[in-house]
Amino acid sequence: MTKEMTTGSITVVGIGPGSRADMTAAAVEALGQADVVVGYKGYIKQVATLVRPGCQLVDTGMKRERERAEEAFTHARQGRRVAVVSSGDAGIYGMAPLIYEMQQQTGSHDIVVNVVPGISAFQKAAALLGAPIGHDLCLLSLSDLLTPWSLIERRIRAAAMGDFVTAVYNPRSHDRYWQLHRLRELFLEEGRSPDTPVGIVRQAGREDEAVGMATLGTLDADSVDMFTILIIGNSQTRMAGGVMLTPRGYYNTAAQDADTNTGAAIMTESFRTIYGLMSRHDYPLDHLWALLHAIHTTADFDMEKLLRSDPDAVTRIYNKVKDGTCTTIVTDVTMVVSGVRKGALSRLGVVAKCYLGDERAVALAAQEGITRSAAGIRIAVTEHPDALFAFGNAPTALMELCALMRRGVARPAGIVAAPVGFVHVCESKHMVKPFAAVPKLIVEGRKGGSNLAATLCNAILTLDDARGMRPGRDV
Repeated sequence: MTKEMTTGSITVVGIGPGSRADMTAAAVEALGQADVVVGYKGYIKQVATLVRPGCQLVDTGMKRERERAEEAFTHARQGRRVAVVSSGDAGIYGMAPLIYEMQQQTGSHDIVVNVVPGISAFQKAAALLGAPIGHDLCLLSLSDLLTPWSLIERRIRAAAMGDFVTAVYNPRSHDRYWQLHRLRELFLEEGRSPDTPVGIVRQAGREDEAVGMATLGTLDADSVDMFTILIIGNSQTRMAGGVMLTPRGYYNTAAQDADTNTGAAIMTESFRTIYGLMSRHDYPLDHLWALLHAIHTTADFDMEKLLRSDPDAVTRIYNKVKDGTCTTIVTDVTMVVSGVRKGALSRLGVVAKCYLGDERAVALAAQEGITRSAAGIRIAVTEHPDALFAFGNAPTALMELCALMRRGVARPAGIVAAPVGFVHVCESKHMVKPFAAVPKLIVEGRKGGSNLAATLCNAILTLDDARGMRPGRDV
């Protein structure tokens, strides 16, 4: 309902992204009733044919927003009906907030202010791309003229972490050449896949309109300018047939309802929750992936302090698995084997083994006066010296592997060191650290366990899912 006019009035009019066809009937009506139209000279030219005879047109150059607002109040105080034009929607990076702020700060409450909404540039861009904003959306401006970059960066991280479809205004200008590069870096750091679709629309709704698509991995940031709107998809967005689509979920609701309670869906939601509660978010991706698995399995955020991994350890071990160099996981106890995902083992052609119950290990333990776990590792090394070795229970088994490595008999593809307990546990973990050439994941101190060793193996086997933050593929 339009507020009752006491003196003059100001109507802030969103005139759309650029085309007359994208201007609402309410905007046209407001312009036709105005005594004065105030705006940036480019926008005044756009609406000049829509005003009534005798209407005064007041135009200014760029970056003169405050001057335009003051001009509008000057005319309104003379009892005139003023229309302030703003491209897109006047409330989105437009003139409406400034007009209301000036009204409050100057005490001009006798002047009636109304806002006529318009089609925003991101909406026009989305329509040209297909349906990329079918789900939760956020808007970001990379202009730091009025907002500190530190705050913009926090908002970028939040958008990426929250898996929002993200529309980006002011992505680049002559002086602001690096901010879009940083946005892409932050999105990738926060787990977005390099394959995430990105819509690129320049001059939406105007004569030299151009529409393109890329991915986070292929986006040429240097080709973007200040007249471009970017729409970055979420984890569900896809490109097909020249259309960018983010499904809302209506099409196959029955299947979706069935999927919401699957282990993979629950695990994905758990990982997002864990990530939000962690004290840091700047870990290398492969260490972060292992850490998320560790916390998910133990519900223990002390893992942030306790889980140690050598540089690129998860990546290095995974690459050996993927290229066929490592085809075996050897564990100290059968519970670790039980916890390693069978689907992942089958998919990658890997076998998990435990020699604890092997008759040869039983005999060797009795003969040498050592634990069966240690004897099992000694037997395993004769058959699989280059396996991934995972320890979740017995420190004596880890100590045996260290002795075999010192003798040059064992050459592990990697080590997961998570024995648990009170006797020799900490010492065994310290003993394995000097082997710098072997990539290792170590749970420091007395904590550990078979479930923890198994989940760290699973993190290694599913590293390809880390960038998309999609755990549970083989659950």
